[in-house]
Amino acid sequence: MNGKICPIGELETLLVATDGSEFSKNAVREAVNLAKICLGKLIAISIVQTNLEFEAGAPQVIEKAEEEAIKHLESIKSQATKEGVDCETIVSLSEDPYQEVIDHASLNKVQMIIMGTHGRKGIKRLIMGSVVAKVISHTPCNVLVLPLNAKFECKNILVATDGSKYSAAAADEAIGIAKRCESKLFVISVAASDVGMTSAHDNVKKIVAIAEKEGIKNDPIITRGEPDEAIAEAAKQRKADLIVMGSHGKTGLNKLLMGSVTERVISHSESAVLVVKA
Repeated sequence: MNGKICPIGELETLLVATDGSEFSKNAVREAVNLAKICLGKLIAISIVQTNLEFEAGAPQVIEKAEEEAIKHLESIKSQATKEGVDCETIVSLSEDPYQEVIDHASLNKVQMIIMGTHGRKGIKRLIMGSVVAKVISHTPCNVLVLPLNAKFECKNILVATDGSKYSAAAADEAIGIAKRCESKLFVISVAASDVGMTSAHDNVKKIVAIAEKEGIKNDPIITRGEPDEAIAEAAKQRKADLIVMGSHGKTGLNKLLMGSVTERVISHSESAVLVVKA
């Protein structure tokens, strides 16, 4: 991260969801660092997934999992305290881990949720139906998703736009971060065919105009192809530290974003992805 400037305009409280996997350890590290820089409070939550039948049949398994979660969160709190970060820990038993994350984020008026791309299984595949995808789809706050070994930095930011209100919100956030961090901003719009090239140019042009008005160095990218592949490849080629996207595209359906461009980018990206809610 450039210097010690908080890249997010308002970040009083952030929540990191962790299960102790390598993926979530990375998210924890970056959450502690971000809370420290932004002088924010950190809430670390670990969910033990269960149901009444399982609790009745194997209570010792649940009890052991709960003990492990408590121990894991204690180590996070210790890590945060050493960095001067106020940290609260929450262990919760739930049939729906994603809902538990959302409920605690709402209860504590969290501005950002931070998560790894995968959980303990760590399967390198699309995360359709996963806790991450459900949290992104249903939470009202922004979500920062971190692949393994990725850091939340903002020297080079790539923002994707399709002209929707969701990507407009993402562009506003990306421009704000770029201005605070003196970043270079790459603005990309991907057309599925020749027919969409005019709209792609218009989408990029609008955001570039705002960026230039704010004095932000920028580079427009208009291309054809599969949006998720083009976005991930552009981020890799431009060495983007951060990809900023909306939670939904033009359809804006209030549903799980299974198979959506955002989810596929998250699954394949090597960079941190900030999903902005409209």
